[in-house]
Amino acid sequence: MTEMNCSEKSGVPSAGAAWKRFAKMVFDILLFLFVFLLTYSVLGLLFPVFFAEEGGAGQQWLTVIDELLLLLASLFSAWLVLRMRGLPFSALGLHFRGYAKDWCRGMLFAVALYAIGFGVSLLAGSVEVVSVSFRPDSLLVSLVFFAIVAFFEELTLRGFVLGRMLDSGMNKFLALFLSSVLFSLFHFANPDFSVLPFLNILLAGMMLGASYIYTRNLSFPIAVHWFWNWLQGPVLGYEVSGIRFGESLLNLRLSANEWMNGGDFGFEGSLLCTLLLIAGTFIIMRMENGKLRIDNG
Repeated sequence: MTEMNCSEKSGVPSAGAAWKRFAKMVFDILLFLFVFLLTYSVLGLLFPVFFAEEGGAGQQWLTVIDELLLLLASLFSAWLVLRMRGLPFSALGLHFRGYAKDWCRGMLFAVALYAIGFGVSLLAGSVEVVSVSFRPDSLLVSLVFFAIVAFFEELTLRGFVLGRMLDSGMNKFLALFLSSVLFSLFHFANPDFSVLPFLNILLAGMMLGASYIYTRNLSFPIAVHWFWNWLQGPVLGYEVSGIRFGESLLNLRLSANEWMNGGDFGFEGSLLCTLLLIAGTFIIMRMENGKLRIDNG
């Protein structure tokens, strides 16, 4: 009879086993990145052949299609790596049937955060509504665009990267933090990116991943991400992470107090956003952890 070491008896993986799981996780993420860049480059070669129109509304749809190519490249890369590991595509946590409540909860959560944030901004005088311009066509295009953005970024950073970190046995809070750092660095090239926007997008990553580390389900974070961006830019009139997409419902005048309104980077560059993201993360963690305790009796 072979002897078992103490770590095997206790169910704790040995240092060698833990290292192998870590190395496999790093390899999977690097392979995903390589396949993603290769796939997106190939799709990009086909892009100008079919969509050569530029300017105006045509340019908006070009941007939508380009984001769709990113999503397709991410889906293919994730599927390939998961298949290589013998894991189902559902391991990403991308579910639709039976999760309508999570989608609605995510949408309402984003609405609640912006109702507070925008309300405080108006009362404090850091923003002023100059005019209202109702363009249903522009709002619809932007709704589609930010849906694709949310699916792409959540599937990539939460579903795949955070998911592989969790599967490697990494502490869930450390995995959440590291994946959120990557999420923030993902926006490094955005206009007006600086220290506070870096911190806020990191915190946004933690808020978006807070439910995933408990549920391994992307429904809630995708919905929050989708409506957070859409409300921030096309509806309320802020820049979205330093970028403006189409026309907005509200046209704002920002005060000189960028700490409150975020300036050219948008609401995500403000201290008010920092406080809301911290509060939102705390609420989600309490909510999901509480549900787990109830489910476990």
